[in-house]
Amino acid sequence: MQGFGSGDLRFAHADPGGSVPPVGTSHAPGATRCAREELEAATLASGAARGLGAGDRARPEEPDAWRTCFERDRDRILHSTAFRRLAGKTQVFVFPEDHQRTRLTHALEVAQVAVSVARACRLNVALAEAIALGHDCGHGPGGHASEEALDPFLPGGFDHAPWGADVSLSALNLCAETSDGIRNHSWSRPAPATAEGEVVSWADRIAYVCHDWEDAVLAGIVSDSMLPGVVRDRCGSRRSGQLGAFVDALVTTVLDTGRIGMDPSAADALAAFRECNYEHVYFRDASVAQARAVVAVLQALVEYYADRPNTIPAVRGAGGLAGGEPHAVEAAVAYVAGMTDRYAFRQAVALLRWDPAKLPRGVDG
Repeated sequence: MQGFGSGDLRFAHADPGGSVPPVGTSHAPGATRCAREELEAATLASGAARGLGAGDRARPEEPDAWRTCFERDRDRILHSTAFRRLAGKTQVFVFPEDHQRTRLTHALEVAQVAVSVARACRLNVALAEAIALGHDCGHGPGGHASEEALDPFLPGGFDHAPWGADVSLSALNLCAETSDGIRNHSWSRPAPATAEGEVVSWADRIAYVCHDWEDAVLAGIVSDSMLPGVVRDRCGSRRSGQLGAFVDALVTTVLDTGRIGMDPSAADALAAFRECNYEHVYFRDASVAQARAVVAVLQALVEYYADRPNTIPAVRGAGGLAGGEPHAVEAAVAYVAGMTDRYAFRQAVALLRWDPAKLPRGVDG
């Protein structure tokens, strides 16, 4: 299939219906990166981040002709291996069924919430989306249990937020604002340096509280009658209404006060919703047992690779390391943290002769 048309142009279809007026020159308004930077300067709120030139990057590079620096970050994250692997990593349920969330679908839902808020508040949509898509790229397999598993092997412990910015995505040479938002999106971390980073911190919590509950309801673990009254009264029992209520509260507060936050009643409802998830979903007996199994598998894998670092492809390609060296342990943590659920648990069976019956529930052999 060579396309359609003759002369100087080819088309995907014989009778293409879409067209746009020709601008006549690449420097027409809205066509180039420079022109769009000027548009950002004129239309974004005073506290919004501005993308200029190639951006503030650790390694200088030439700017793109068409995309702003934050749009390039968004594209780099979307095409990265670390982002693709999120499709095989736990959100709540290890090795999820077809309709349950993964870390990848979670990141997409966080991006949707963050973009909705950023657009309504005249913040930098591209930066908010880039941070949201990259915010969980540092997560290991098996969900938050991976942090408990990997903590003992690193002097400062393992935290998926800075790990994502400083290790998983470091090769992308992201802008300082994007890396900062990823590094500090967790509420336990220092505040992000940009308004867009703060928006993603809220969007992350809004998204996971609502969709984790929905997944648990569909799995038959909980019922909507178990939701706190303050949640049902303010947000209802459907995810769409819950998301809408929290997004509306966030946007309204930003527009009314200029601060990235929520009014106390909305924030209290979100907090009660989150506590309900912890009580009935995250800390239920089956979830705790699942986490213990994840910790055991991942720690055994780190110990295996730390003793045999030359079995790690990146180490072998870089000339090798001796087993037991501090760098060997770090390399083992990086390798295991990058694994998908499926690959990690299959490696445990293949390399460690792990009993498949002792793997986390939901993992297919």
